[in-house]
Amino acid sequence: RTMVAAQAAGAEFAAAARDAGSGKAAGAQKVLENLSKSGLAGYSQLARLRLAAAAREGGKTEEAVAIYDSIAKEASDPLIAGYANLQAASLKLDTADWTAMQNRLNDLTGDTNPWRASARELLGLAALKAGKTEEARQQFQKLLVDQSVPPSLSERARIMMAVLTETELAASSAPAGSQEKSAAPGSAGAEKSK
Repeated sequence: RTMVAAQAAGAEFAAAARDAGSGKAAGAQKVLENLSKSGLAGYSQLARLRLAAAAREGGKTEEAVAIYDSIAKEASDPLIAGYANLQAASLKLDTADWTAMQNRLNDLTGDTNPWRASARELLGLAALKAGKTEEARQQFQKLLVDQSVPPSLSERARIMMAVLTETELAASSAPAGSQEKSAAPGSAGAEKSK
């Protein structure tokens, strides 16, 4: 009986996932909502993940974050919990403060965590946004030395390291350059007045 219910839930989920991207999105939404409450064989979590993705795609950021957060808290599978936490963190990157991002991501950045690369990238971006360039550099450096990091993510880390270096070089040379420029017109004006 449980097997039959799971098979039925699987068929419903597959149909709803297919319909979600078509003109039948409203019907698919209702099926996914029902599945999310069923608790059958993991389809409940899959349905909730799909509902969160739909909210995200529809610009309902807070709704998506709330769903991802609830999945992260309730999921028995650490892979699903980690994925949901990452998705919520990516949606909060522009609005959350540094401490909130650390709280969301620190547990995912460990050397054996399967989500470490994505978590380190998000933490590096959050550090950069917060003006914590040394922390950002550390996170991006970890991505560059980790051989298991996907090439696309490694390339983004390389770009961010270059941006950090350029920004630091510009900052260190700007004060001297601006002082010279400001001194030059003043001294030229002083010579003309003599």
